[in-house]
Amino acid sequence: MKRLGISLYPDQSSFEANKAYLDLAHHYGYSRIFTSLLQLLGEDGEDLLAKFSQTIDYANQLGFKTIVDINPALFKELKISYDDLSFFKNLHVWGLRLDEGFTGAEEARMTHNPYGLKIELNMSRGTNYLASIMAYDPDRDNLIGCHNFYPQAFTGLSDAIFGEYSQQYRHYGLHTAAFVSSANGKIGPWPIHDGLPTMESDRHRDIASQTSHLVLTGQIDDVIIGNAFASEAELKAVAATFLAPYPVLHADMLAGMTPIEEKIAFAAPHLYRGDASAYLLRDTKTRITYSTADIPAHDNGQAFERGDILVVNSAYGRYKGELQIVLTPFKDDGQRNRIGRICADDLGFLELVKPWSTFVLEKRELSD
Repeated sequence: MKRLGISLYPDQSSFEANKAYLDLAHHYGYSRIFTSLLQLLGEDGEDLLAKFSQTIDYANQLGFKTIVDINPALFKELKISYDDLSFFKNLHVWGLRLDEGFTGAEEARMTHNPYGLKIELNMSRGTNYLASIMAYDPDRDNLIGCHNFYPQAFTGLSDAIFGEYSQQYRHYGLHTAAFVSSANGKIGPWPIHDGLPTMESDRHRDIASQTSHLVLTGQIDDVIIGNAFASEAELKAVAATFLAPYPVLHADMLAGMTPIEEKIAFAAPHLYRGDASAYLLRDTKTRITYSTADIPAHDNGQAFERGDILVVNSAYGRYKGELQIVLTPFKDDGQRNRIGRICADDLGFLELVKPWSTFVLEKRELSD
């Protein structure tokens, strides 16, 4: 089961604010929570823990699943043994995330806990960490993974490392998660406000585009907003993108687009034709659906650039009505109409759309 998630930091926000955020997120289909217990280190842990418990208990009433971030130092301070996880059972959480791990044997033993608690690994550690845990025969039903988020600008994972480390978890069939960042959220585990994405390339993208990025990688099950509090518009946009039946590419459309061209672009999902060209991503189904439509030529007046969204016009005979997206620039010969463009935040995702895959275009806004 794939889940949408939010993050809460009860040590920095009131219960009333957390409750309102939970209610709003629940309305849009969110069902898991990330929170960090690392703030208990060196603090008045008992008072803070009461704040966490109050928020977690209310979240449970709404059906949320809460994962708490923890590390070996906190295990030691709270006098928790990896052989006895009753502390987390009594906190009523779904599981615990190991921000820093042990040797592999301990993680595997924790998955066999009698409470069914999920043991979530830090996917961003890479190396042979996961392999060492798998060697100790963990209960895979209780073993899941989640990437880090990165508050400091320019420190997030590269796209390549993200893919490499995520693939290790896919290899073992483990449930995965990663973070996107709210432009509205100013609360995180530390007093730094440069966003909380997993991948550095997502840091300044629109949050819906960040979500599309994670979906299009095919490596991530759960998407979690790392900072609080996301706006209602952001919660809605992430949910719409994540819950769409197919990956979404967001598009900026031209004001001169005709009603028929709009239907070609947005009325149905698009299937990327398998005999792929280096120049064009093609959906040929639309030329069958709109075979009787008249599609007059536009005066584009310029060469086509990567990301341009085209509809073949009536001048091209039997190809009329075909939806195309430019992959490599080429000269306009008058037989294709440019109706819009993949938005700048999504432009880099074209390489993630593979031949024979299905995707959806979503209109973002009109432009001149």
